[in-house]
Amino acid sequence: MSFVQSEIDTPELVVAKFGGTSVADYASMSRCADIVLANQATRLVVVSASSGVTNLLVELTQANVNDERRLVLLKQIAQIQYAILDELGRPQDVAASIDKILSRMSVLSESLELNRSKAVMDELLSTGEQCSSILFSAVIREKGTASNHFDVRQVLRTDSHFGRAEPQIEAISTLAGDFLQPLLARYVIVTQGFIGADEEGRTTTLGRGGSDYSAALLAEALRATAVEIWTDVAGIYTTDPRLAPNARPIAEISFNEAAEMATFGAKVLHPATILPAVRQKIQVFVGSSKAPELGGTWIRHQVEDTPVFRAVALRRDQTLLNLHSLQMLHAQGFLAETFATLARHKISVDLITTSEVNVSLTLDKTGSDSSGQGLLSESLLQELSQHCRVRVEENLALIAIIGNRIASTAGICSRVFKVLENHNVRMICQGASPHNLCVLVAESEAAQVVNALHQNLFE
Repeated sequence: MSFVQSEIDTPELVVAKFGGTSVADYASMSRCADIVLANQATRLVVVSASSGVTNLLVELTQANVNDERRLVLLKQIAQIQYAILDELGRPQDVAASIDKILSRMSVLSESLELNRSKAVMDELLSTGEQCSSILFSAVIREKGTASNHFDVRQVLRTDSHFGRAEPQIEAISTLAGDFLQPLLARYVIVTQGFIGADEEGRTTTLGRGGSDYSAALLAEALRATAVEIWTDVAGIYTTDPRLAPNARPIAEISFNEAAEMATFGAKVLHPATILPAVRQKIQVFVGSSKAPELGGTWIRHQVEDTPVFRAVALRRDQTLLNLHSLQMLHAQGFLAETFATLARHKISVDLITTSEVNVSLTLDKTGSDSSGQGLLSESLLQELSQHCRVRVEENLALIAIIGNRIASTAGICSRVFKVLENHNVRMICQGASPHNLCVLVAESEAAQVVNALHQNLFE
């Protein structure tokens, strides 16, 4: 692979991120280590927890877990780590580090019986990445290359909003320069995705899927040339191949297109990943760690090909919030009050449509915090109900047609609506961005609609 030189005069640096399936076991880690070592510019590796571990940890945080089930979950997590350790030959220092984390994991899970704080939950949820980073670093050393694991909490500074912490960009840049940059000349550094720490040193998490975001934030802080996101699919496709058999891989897309795709459901990329890359114009590569020879998708600031239709994205498990109030009629301040309420509850609105006395908003349930807790709390609904009537609709899916010049190209709506003529569309949004047209449909019809749109627009 070739990389574009960064705009500042620094040595080429690539940050590689590997997801849970890529570090699921020893064989997977070994394959990923070969990918790292094949490119001398790759000096920083960011890893998720081994596949399945985070789900087990999330279950450990639940209030209904009894002692018997807790012990079963802890044993399952330990077995995943020990299976990799056994393949490594159980080096004493690595085994001791893993045992220490597993012991801490047990203590934290017990403490949740008395203290169900999100701070404790975040520390427990972080242990999966702590284990995988230690083990992956050992695999690289086994292949003859100097490598060390690094506790990302030393540099990835966040606020104290446990479960969905917000990164502090300037602090991360300063800390990464002080503590992480000097190590990269001597070692391939392996660190954790998904986790950080607040100013008091308390462990925080960035929300589910936050490892991609972590890699991009560190790349931004270190002025990296590129970020590689290694997952279990060979890049980004025109849509999910499981929904449309003729979906095809995309060789190159722009930051704007990728941001829309990530936001509206392309699961190979966390929505926030694009933001740090855009700020520093860092190109992003998405490829399969199981088949790196297949190549993947490059996401760049500028691309040569900008088709009207690039992809169809699907995001399931959507919630539609309908707010009705006669106070809206020829009045001012209703929307301001509504959005202020949502902001206090840390909720971001996706799509919005309005009429004289109604506002409809879509909320993405996949934006739940790290412990899996949802967005629509009782306190939020009660607060909204004080100034309007609230109706919640669930079991919906958001379908986004991604491309270029969508708002200014004649005939697009007629092509899309022709496909949708036999389906009940709950919401339509188009015009705010030249890169998307969105529709909300029943989740039960989503797969059929995506396949039909793909056939019409791409086949």
